[in-house]
Amino acid sequence: MLEEKNDNLQKADGKLGIDTTDSIQENAIDTSSAETTDENAVSETETATVEAAENDHQEALDAITNSNAEESEDETLKERHDIPMKDYDTFTLDALVDELRKLIQIDKVMSVKDHIEEIKKSFLLQYNHLIEEKKEEFNASKQDPNEEFEYHSPLKLKFDEYYNVFREKRNAHFKHLQSNLKTNLETRLAIVEELKELINPQENIKDTLKHFNELRERWKNAGAIPKDKYNHVWNNYHFHVENFYDYLHLDREARDLDFKYNLEQKQKIITRVEELANEADISKAFRELQDLHRIWKEDIGPVSKEHRDAIWNKFSELTKKIHDKREVLFESQRANEQKNLEVKKEIIGKIEVLGTEKVNSHSQWLVQIQKVEALRNEFFAAGKVPSEVNEETWASFKTAVRNFNAFKNSFYKDIKKDQNDNLNKKMALVAKAKELQESTDFNSTTPIMKQIQEEWKQIGHVPKKYSDKIWKEFKDACNHYFDKLKEHKSEENQDEVVAFDNKKAYLDILRAYQLTGDHKTDLDAIKKHIEIWKGYGKVPFSRRHIEGKFNKILDALFEKLSLSKKESEMMRFSNRIDSLTDSNDTRKLDNEKIFIMRKIEEVQNEIFQLENNIQFFTNTKNAKKENSIVLEVRKNIAIHKESLEVWKDKLKQLRNLNQE
Repeated sequence: MLEEKNDNLQKADGKLGIDTTDSIQENAIDTSSAETTDENAVSETETATVEAAENDHQEALDAITNSNAEESEDETLKERHDIPMKDYDTFTLDALVDELRKLIQIDKVMSVKDHIEEIKKSFLLQYNHLIEEKKEEFNASKQDPNEEFEYHSPLKLKFDEYYNVFREKRNAHFKHLQSNLKTNLETRLAIVEELKELINPQENIKDTLKHFNELRERWKNAGAIPKDKYNHVWNNYHFHVENFYDYLHLDREARDLDFKYNLEQKQKIITRVEELANEADISKAFRELQDLHRIWKEDIGPVSKEHRDAIWNKFSELTKKIHDKREVLFESQRANEQKNLEVKKEIIGKIEVLGTEKVNSHSQWLVQIQKVEALRNEFFAAGKVPSEVNEETWASFKTAVRNFNAFKNSFYKDIKKDQNDNLNKKMALVAKAKELQESTDFNSTTPIMKQIQEEWKQIGHVPKKYSDKIWKEFKDACNHYFDKLKEHKSEENQDEVVAFDNKKAYLDILRAYQLTGDHKTDLDAIKKHIEIWKGYGKVPFSRRHIEGKFNKILDALFEKLSLSKKESEMMRFSNRIDSLTDSNDTRKLDNEKIFIMRKIEEVQNEIFQLENNIQFFTNTKNAKKENSIVLEVRKNIAIHKESLEVWKDKLKQLRNLNQE
């Protein structure tokens, strides 16, 4: 009979409710009786209602049974409830690595196993997304098609280092745990075998009870066993404990005392569960309820038949109440996850829109990139979504970001082409600057070097990887040339100061000069003074006012000479042009040439107008007689023609200067 009951328990392994073996025999008999007596009285609706209620109760009990079976295998799992599970999806990569570092320092590795796996999942999602972005940037900017993408992150190395520490500790824990589980299972099975042997009429009942209590104590201290054996081993143990209590009818006083004690202990548990039913922290209440179920099942024996069903039903009802509150909490969490899903969908939609907005400048793209980065951070901070759509949501997010990056990269590919063209232009200027940096022909080279610098400013950006290098080469070549020019000018300045002093002294000689009255002698003397003045050379730029003083003295001397107006004008012009030539100011010479050409055009137009006017007067009836007006016009024409000849001679002189 005993072995047959044991076989039935083995077939029901893992399917019996918690502590239902307290009334296995009684429930079997009572149910059968009820079915025989009231079979026709119970309606189908009532039966369905009862079955539904029983299923709800069983669901609540199974939730605790399964948790206890898992935690019985590894008692460190109980401690994971004391460490809050954070929303790691909202953490940055740096924060995730720091959190991992803290958790691996906890000795009982299995208490943080779930936390670390969640951290790993969140870290890899963000890190893989980062790698994809870096790879897209690399592909968009690489110059060499054979260049392979590489990205090394110190943060990833830290994460791998910490995770490897966890994995090594976890493997060592599992190895030790497997050895203990096997030993503990053998110990518990041996205890069950000893329980079978307790029913022996030949032994003294007091000795038997003492042995029984020793076995119960050994059972409590036997340690964890594999979770797949948990229910089967416990059911066998409890069956034989109950069987032993039935055997105790030979000593009813001892049995009743034990029943009374067990009833008191279970009533205390029920009182505590009633308090837990009002606990605000549902998760905490459920965890303690698990412990109370474990005590009810493993530490406390059966009660008398008259209380067995009532006290179990009360415990079961309270268990269902807490379980239902836990389900409401889960529903609330699922509602929050649904809200998070809507937030993430909205973020994805915004990124998709940004992936179609065309902008045409680097500064505008920087704004777009900042917007996507902000949305990306919002996405990771939005929290968990329902697990069944997690992968789908993540895939949509990656696709939206990838499409934005592709759209952005198409713009930068065009910029890249322009930048490569700019690079070629700047490299040509670098080569030209290096070619001229040793030149000593400063008059010719300086304008060219300045022009090169202006052209450099007009050229746009070049690829960043070359920017600093070619700028340094260009700057060094230009600086080298202009340093030499500065040294050269420093040497010239000394000569110019001497020239100024000589010219300043010569002004006094020129002021004291008196004309002899002989035209040729005086003209030759003035020309000689001009030659001497030119021979002194250039003066410093800041002291060129001395040339004006010299020209003023010459003008006074020319006025005293009996020179024609044209001769006087041309001598003054020659002296002016010589001054400009000595200063190497080609810009002023060009401006002088343009000015003379405009004056020639003005005088020619004036002559043309005057000639038209005189034709009007000569075509009248009194044409033979030229009045005073006609004579005045003719006089003006002659003056303008003389002036025109002077301007033409000046232009000719300038052109001859250019040819030289």
